[in-house]
Amino acid sequence: VPRPQPDVVAGLGQAIAAEQLQPWLASLAPRDAEYKALSEAFLRYSERAAQRQSQPIPAGETIRAGDIDPRVPAIAAALRAQGYLGEAPAEGQAPNLFTPAMAEAVGRMQQDFGLKTDGVVGSNTLEVLNTGAAERARILAINLERRRWLDRTPPATRIEVNTAAAMLDYWHDGAHADRRRVIVGQPGWETPQLGSPIVRLVANPNWTVPKSIAEEEIIPQGPGYMAANNMVWRDGWIVQLPGPQSALGLVKFDMDNPHAIYLHDTPAKSLFEGNQRHASHGCVRVQDAVGFARMLAERQGQLAEFEQAMTLNEETFVDLPQDIPVRLLYHTAYLGPDGRVLFRPDPYGWDESLAGALGLRVR
Repeated sequence: VPRPQPDVVAGLGQAIAAEQLQPWLASLAPRDAEYKALSEAFLRYSERAAQRQSQPIPAGETIRAGDIDPRVPAIAAALRAQGYLGEAPAEGQAPNLFTPAMAEAVGRMQQDFGLKTDGVVGSNTLEVLNTGAAERARILAINLERRRWLDRTPPATRIEVNTAAAMLDYWHDGAHADRRRVIVGQPGWETPQLGSPIVRLVANPNWTVPKSIAEEEIIPQGPGYMAANNMVWRDGWIVQLPGPQSALGLVKFDMDNPHAIYLHDTPAKSLFEGNQRHASHGCVRVQDAVGFARMLAERQGQLAEFEQAMTLNEETFVDLPQDIPVRLLYHTAYLGPDGRVLFRPDPYGWDESLAGALGLRVR
């Protein structure tokens, strides 16, 4: 991914000579709204961590609204400490009663952390409740570091995919134009952090199966499986021909990189409804990919050509007059569309290697 290349030595010398050291140091950090919001959240959580140390809430049975459980006071305290629940319990309320108000507060927290929003305290929700302010500060420090690696003036028209959150954002001429869910690489088949432009749309794409996938998942199934999935041998490669059940779906967003990583459609639409969407072999599956392709084509005056290509039922290329830069990023803390700082799990474990490099606690 492109990153800034400042001459820090020269800048330091100039700042000292001009007696402008403090403003120069302040200028080194990114100036965008997201970096500012995450910085402020880091300070808040760091202050809370210094003020209060709590014991972890022990594991146990799942807790639903109306349940009685001795862990409820600790759950309520954790929700209050994280700002999801008001300070005072209702007068006369049984101390161990998990109330509907607590379940609603849990639901708000689950939404912020990408969990199933059901208001139920199970193992995943309990883990979030137990991470506490110190862990939030640690996650924010890691993600602030990642943002310092990024170009401070990204292209006005671009696509960014946050693979930790499995979300895509599209900017056009400096304005945020679209946000949609994606499915990204599963652990072991991680979607890499990558900067690479979309150069063309491919209607009704063929899928040339990577050798590793062919050897591990397709060849052992036998010729019957290949025939049922519209697959043929071509020049020593297995190729899946276009069709409604093709792994690439109806459209591919061809990207210029040597890693065979790109965006594409999928016939497995139900996967977009999940909260954890790490299920691909590394490429990025886009929700309503045909609609997204139409949007990109229309903005570049290629909509008629794309619509014509979609009717041909064979692989057809539609070049884009202007490449669209894409950044595949990995942010486990980020600014949500409503201005709140959101957290996500670390599905690839990449936070931990960075934590070690920063001298932070490694889990």
